[in-house]
Amino acid sequence: MELLAAAFSAACAVDHDSSTSESDARDSAAGHLPGSESSSTPGNGATPEECPALADSPTTLTEALQMIHPIPADSWRNLIEQIGLLYQEYRDKSTLQEIETRRQQDAEIQTNAHVSPASEETPGEDEDEEEEEEDEPASPPERKALPQICLLSNPHSRFNLWQDLPEIQSSGVLEILQPEEIKLQEAMFELVTSEASYYKSLSLLVSHFMENERLKKTLHPSEAHILFSNVLDVMAVSERFLLELERRMEENIVISDVCDIVYHYAANHFSVYITYVSNQTYQERTYKQLLQEKAAFRELIAQLELDPKCRGLPLSSFLILPFQRITRLKLLVQNILKRVEERSERECTALDAHKELEMVVKACNEGVRKMSRTEQMISIQKKMEFKIKSVPIISHSRWLLKQGELRQMAGPKTSRTLRTKKLFREIYLFLFNDLLVICRQIPGDKYQVFDSAPRGLLRVEELEDQGQTLANVFILRLLENADDREATYMLKATSQSEMKRWMTSLAPNRRTKFVSFTSRLLDCPQVQCVHPYVAQQPDELTLELADILNILEKTEDGWIFGERLHDQERGWFPSSMTEEILNPKIRSQNLKECFRVHKMDDPQRSQNKDRRKLGSRNRQ
Repeated sequence: MELLAAAFSAACAVDHDSSTSESDARDSAAGHLPGSESSSTPGNGATPEECPALADSPTTLTEALQMIHPIPADSWRNLIEQIGLLYQEYRDKSTLQEIETRRQQDAEIQTNAHVSPASEETPGEDEDEEEEEEDEPASPPERKALPQICLLSNPHSRFNLWQDLPEIQSSGVLEILQPEEIKLQEAMFELVTSEASYYKSLSLLVSHFMENERLKKTLHPSEAHILFSNVLDVMAVSERFLLELERRMEENIVISDVCDIVYHYAANHFSVYITYVSNQTYQERTYKQLLQEKAAFRELIAQLELDPKCRGLPLSSFLILPFQRITRLKLLVQNILKRVEERSERECTALDAHKELEMVVKACNEGVRKMSRTEQMISIQKKMEFKIKSVPIISHSRWLLKQGELRQMAGPKTSRTLRTKKLFREIYLFLFNDLLVICRQIPGDKYQVFDSAPRGLLRVEELEDQGQTLANVFILRLLENADDREATYMLKATSQSEMKRWMTSLAPNRRTKFVSFTSRLLDCPQVQCVHPYVAQQPDELTLELADILNILEKTEDGWIFGERLHDQERGWFPSSMTEEILNPKIRSQNLKECFRVHKMDDPQRSQNKDRRKLGSRNRQ
C-alpha cells in the first residue's frame, strides 16, 4: 500500500509532454486492445468527474488503493504455464515489434512536415475550425499507456500484457496509476514472462535433446559434456530466479520491483553463464564435427528437430540460449531503468542490477574471445618469418584487430609518376591491439616481416582526390619503426570503405566525421538494425535486431562505422542491414536514455546502498 502510494506520488511528477509522442506511437504499434473504447478501460485517461479517485481527498485515494491485493499463487502459475512461445519465438516477436514501433515514431516527422505547410496556407479554414471547436466541450486528454511490445500475442496465450490480467482489470488500479507507471509495470512484467519462456526452452533442450537415450548412446561422454556443458546448472539457476520473480508477483498485483532480485542473482548466481558461454568456441566446433563425421548423430538430431515441440527450431538455436538470455536480460533492465523515477530507490536498484549484468556479459564475451584468440595468435606466429629483429607475437594481452592486403607505392618519391611500370606493390598488414606488423606474402602461406611499430605510434592521413590512379590512397606514418626511426608508407586500398576501415583501425583516436556517444551531445545520426548481421572481420560489429547505433563514419560504397548505444561497442557493418532514424526527437530521446543508463555513481546511490540491501533482506 505505502509503496504503491509512493510510486503514484512520484509518477504524478512526471512531465507528460515529453512522453506524449512516445505513448501515441506505441499505441499504434502495439495495436488496439479489446474494450479500449470504454471510458473505464484500463489505461484510458479519465477526468476528475469520471474518476472520483483522482479528484477527491487522499482518503478516497487510500480507499481506492485498498482494492489492490496479492495475485493468488495458482492464478499466477497458470499464467506462466500458458505462455506458449519458446524463448526464440518470444525474443523474435519482441524485437520485430520494437522495430515497428520505432518506424511509426520516426514516421511522425514526415507526417508533421506534410501537415504543417498546409495549415499555414489556409488560415481562414483554421479560424473556422477553432470557432467550431469552441462550441463543443473539450474532450479529456487520453492517458493510454500501451507498452512497447506485445509479448505473448499468440494463439496459446490468454493475456498479452500486464494490464490484460483479470486481476488488474477488475482492481481499478489502472485508473489510478499514471501512464509512466503503467509502462514501468509492463517493462517489469516483460522481464518475468520472458524468463518463464526462457526456462521453458531450456527445459526442452534438456528433456528432448540432452536426456534422449538414443543420443546418449550415440555420443561419447566427453562429446556430450562439450556439447551441453553446464546447462543443468544454468537451468537450475533460471528456475530459482523465476520462482523468486513469481513470489514477488504474488505479493501484489502492482509489482513493487524486480531489479533487486536481478541484482542478487547477477552478483551471486549468474557465474554459471560465464562457464557456459566460455565453452562456446569448443561447443560450436564439436557440433560441426559431429554433424560432418557421425551420420547417426546427424540423422537423430534431424529427427528430433522435426518434433512439433521444437516449432521447427534447430538444436543450435537451443544451445545458444544462455548467451542470448544474459545479453537480453541486461537490455530488459535498461528498459526498466528508463522508466523508473529519477533519483529514486528503484532507479538506484536498477542501476546496480544493470552494472552487475554488464560485468557478467563482459566476462562472457572475454571468455569466448580468450579461447579463440589464443589459437589464432599461435597460428599467426607459425606463419611469420622475420627479415628484421624478431618480435614476440604471442602474448596473453594481445589480440588481432585487422589483417589484409594493401598496395604500397613503390620507388623513391622522384620516380613516383604515372609512367612507372609498377606504381604499387602488394604488402600484407597484421594489426594487433598494441602492434602493427608489415609483411610481404611469400610462397607456402608464409609472411616475411620487414617492419613493425607500436600501435600508439601510428598516424594516418587521407590524400586529397588525385585522380583514379591515386583514389583510395592514404599515408601511414610510423613515428618509430623497427629500426628506431620514422617511416612513411603510401598505401592504396581497393575501395573507399576498405581505406576508411584501415584508417579507423590504425589510428582509433582519429576524429570521425560524426560525433561519438561519449561527447554527450543531444543529437547524432542514428540507425536501427532491421536485419541481423554476423561480423566477418575483427573490425566489424555483430548486429542484433533492434540495436540502435550512432553513425560515426559513412562511406559511399555502403559501410557504416557505428557505436552501439546499449554497450558502446564500435565497429563496421553494411548500411543495408540498418535503416536510418530520421526523427531528431527520437534520436535525442535515445541518447538521453543511454546517458541515464550509463551515468556514473553519484552520492545518493552510495547513501542508499545499505538501505536497499536491508530492504532486500527483509523481503526475503
